Amino acid sequence: MKFTEFGFDSRLLEGIEASGYDEATPVQEQVIPHVLAGKDIIASAQTGTGKTAAFLLPLINNIISSPINHHSITALVIVPTRELAVQIAQHMEGLSYFTSVSSIAVYGGGDGNAFVQEKKALSAGADVVICTPGKMLAHINMGYVKFQGLKYLVLDEADRMLDMGFYDDIMRIIHALPVKRQNLLFSATMPQKIREMARRILHQPEEISISISKPNEKITQLAYIVYDTQKIPLVKHILHQKNFSSVLIFCSSKNSVKQLTRDLKRTNLPVDEIHSDLEQDKREEVLMHFKSGRIQILVATDILSRGIDIDNIGLVLNYDVPHDGEDYVHRIGRTARAAAEGTAITFVSQKEQRKFSTIERLLGKPVPKAIPPIEFGEAPEYNPATARMHTNGSNSRNTKRPFKPQRKMTK
Repeated sequence: MKFTEFGFDSRLLEGIEASGYDEATPVQEQVIPHVLAGKDIIASAQTGTGKTAAFLLPLINNIISSPINHHSITALVIVPTRELAVQIAQHMEGLSYFTSVSSIAVYGGGDGNAFVQEKKALSAGADVVICTPGKMLAHINMGYVKFQGLKYLVLDEADRMLDMGFYDDIMRIIHALPVKRQNLLFSATMPQKIREMARRILHQPEEISISISKPNEKITQLAYIVYDTQKIPLVKHILHQKNFSSVLIFCSSKNSVKQLTRDLKRTNLPVDEIHSDLEQDKREEVLMHFKSGRIQILVATDILSRGIDIDNIGLVLNYDVPHDGEDYVHRIGRTARAAAEGTAITFVSQKEQRKFSTIERLLGKPVPKAIPPIEFGEAPEYNPATARMHTNGSNSRNTKRPFKPQRKMTK
């Protein structure tokens, strides 16, 4: 279905065309008509399906085609992280470029100037506010946020927000809103706690489900069974074997991010890092450099596993096994976006084998195993049932060849 078939305002269609959109994705095709019709929505869709535009487009269209209170917030979009708030705000700016719709992202970590700008928008009125729960609640508690004309509430990545402990903050925000409003809830998964929240918030919602928790079929998945000491040399080997358009490497801890980034920089690879120790403005600068191609390789914690909207990531590399199947799907979903193909590689150490086998069961099939080059020494066998929970490079039942580090290479 083409975007011209939804009956959007011509000014919005200009923004859609300028953003390079033509055909709606399945989630957009199902969600947009219901939002335009004023229905509440509960929708589940895997990452990369275009759900951001699925709610932004009808909201923009409704705002420019209906009378609104210009001294109030009209639409409130609540998201789990600052990075996602910034990305949705950028997406909003592009789609609404040829309209008069105003928007602002409200999130923690900014300076005094950002706070002044947020306060002005929240007290004077803005068409669309994209916010994180904690920062919005802080503004509400100061007593100047204008919600009397609010018509739309969007909860994006609702499952992630509940996992991060934002349930109480979200409910406090909702209690400050007008009772009569349109509610849109988006979640990658639909556990019982999401459905319980939906029953409290939504009114006779339309339910939409698009390919929950299954990786994109265009992603080539591989796993290397390795010792911990083999991980960094194997990363270098993979990055020097093929010139990927851009590479996103996920580590489970910021210490691993820092160590891996240092080692890759020593081989002259174009790499940078993102983790919670960085100031917000530095994170945004690094992310912008990655999006623009100035940085080819980005090493990150799970702060970027959801929401990052970049279409040309050729390789996602899981330096550590993700916590669960959902995190795995979200991580590798950063590649093979916008009809492209991509590669996802996961390193599985001995202590991670049982966790990875659980992920494979959730996926419904095993992930193909790749064999490390022989110069790295013999790798562990993949046997999750008997894998020993230790981190060294030896096995009490088998004596392995000692690992020989790879010679440093330059690019």
